[in-house]
Amino acid sequence: MQIKRLRLSGFKSFVDAADLRIEPGLTGVVGPNGCGKSNLLEALRWTMGENSPKSMRGAGMEDVIFAGTATRPARDFAEVSILAELDGEEKEVVRRIERGAGSAYRIDGRDVRAKDVALLFADAATGAHSPALVSQGRISAVIAAKPAERRAMLEEAAGIAGLHVRRKDAEQKLRATEANLERLDEVIADQEARAAALRRQARQAERYRALSTQIRVAEARLIFSRWREAAEAADAAKAEAAAAETRVNAAAEAQRAAGAYQTQATEALAEARAAALAARDRATEAAHKLATLNTEKAGVERRLAELAEAAERIVADRDREGQLANDAAEALTRLADEGKALEAEIAAVAAELPALDQAQGEAERLARDAEVALAQALARQASEAAEARVAHAALAAARTRADR
Repeated sequence: MQIKRLRLSGFKSFVDAADLRIEPGLTGVVGPNGCGKSNLLEALRWTMGENSPKSMRGAGMEDVIFAGTATRPARDFAEVSILAELDGEEKEVVRRIERGAGSAYRIDGRDVRAKDVALLFADAATGAHSPALVSQGRISAVIAAKPAERRAMLEEAAGIAGLHVRRKDAEQKLRATEANLERLDEVIADQEARAAALRRQARQAERYRALSTQIRVAEARLIFSRWREAAEAADAAKAEAAAAETRVNAAAEAQRAAGAYQTQATEALAEARAAALAARDRATEAAHKLATLNTEKAGVERRLAELAEAAERIVADRDREGQLANDAAEALTRLADEGKALEAEIAAVAAELPALDQAQGEAERLARDAEVALAQALARQASEAAEARVAHAALAAARTRADR
């Protein structure tokens, strides 16, 4: 493998994009301490797949991103690309890291895994931990290396490190395949158990399907029977509705007739009430007249009693005062005149008594007729009210039947 160019952007101290071209021959980087010489080697190792922050001299892998200075803001990503020639063909390997998103690899513009990048460099007898990358203190570490480490160095120098990586990968795949086979045996056993359970469920499903078919047939028959019964009930209901409509029409006719009769009864009741009121007024007037005649009769009777008492007193006085005829002649004459006047008045009053008795009898007859008319009017009113209640009850019954 021949590395031809190293491009850095935002990697550690390389805030701006920088290209390091490696031409044929010997290329060297010379500068004072702290100018970033070690950053170039770390950029190579980081692009080849180094994942140890300690090897990158940081606490975390995101520390390789430019952290900013007093005059330059921090960057959000770092990207390093290596343009190398491998077996006469140029390949560009790019590694990019973003804050909070992790790293991503690309080979010739295609997204690949970190394992693919490590395998590519292992086939080229190099890599992030290749002895070809000699850093500070690496020479003494090589001299003091253990036999196993020296063997790894020699194998990598011989170009068979990629074979070891592939062998290790194949062994891992083989172990994973064996684990998968064991798991497959378990899954097959589980599937056989589930297949047996499914066969039982299939038999149960067949029985369920047969029973479901029978149930559907029975339900269809039941539904047809219910439909037929419902159709018959609907026909009966239609006939009953027609009969109910006929009864409703008859009830409506009866209601109209009852309304007309009620109107007539109301009018007759009003006339009867008017007649009853007139009869009551006449009876009241006759009662007043009767009371007046009774009062006049009582006055006449008192007057007759007083006149009779006066006549008795006069006769007594005349008998007692007979011897005083001379002195009482004038008085007798006057008393005779008064007696004649009284007798005339008594005769007049006696003549008026039959007329008063007749008027009193007429008034009592009129009062009795008025009471009889009032009783008849009240009876007609009660009868008409009873007939109205009967009509209302018949109307309510008809409406109830019509609603039903």
